[in-house]
Amino acid sequence: QRRATPFGMRGGGLRRSGPPAEGVARMYGADELPALMAESDYVVACLPYTDATDGYIDAKAISAMRSNAVFVNVGRGKTVDEAALVEALREKRIRGAALDVVREEPMPSNNELWELPNVIITPHCADSTAVMAKESIELFVENAGRFVEGRELLNTVDPAAGY
Repeated sequence: QRRATPFGMRGGGLRRSGPPAEGVARMYGADELPALMAESDYVVACLPYTDATDGYIDAKAISAMRSNAVFVNVGRGKTVDEAALVEALREKRIRGAALDVVREEPMPSNNELWELPNVIITPHCADSTAVMAKESIELFVENAGRFVEGRELLNTVDPAAGY
């Protein structure tokens, strides 16, 4: 959001718990997804895959999107109703999509997304950056030290939550 503000962009976010994200103009509750989608020119999905998020971005949410909206998914493919997304893209009810993840990976050659001119597909590599590699190494080193010292680790996964 900090980088987008100078360009006149406002950010909206959706969070089921915890404090609002810094710099986000408005936070929506988990049940307000269609409202967020309706107000957004760009929707960037970063959801983890859990039982609760399977198909979370459903036909209702996708149909609420503006005709000039672009859908970006860098989270998990199974969080999106892919059939509803394909239909919206094919019928040009939304402008386009950039997908780093899809419901079935590797993506079958007969998946209709391959043929749509308003879709960009990347090979599940959105996190593959020099910054991410550096930060991952730094986090590993920090956590190794914490482990040896018997301290709490950073960024631990909650198996019950699924992420």
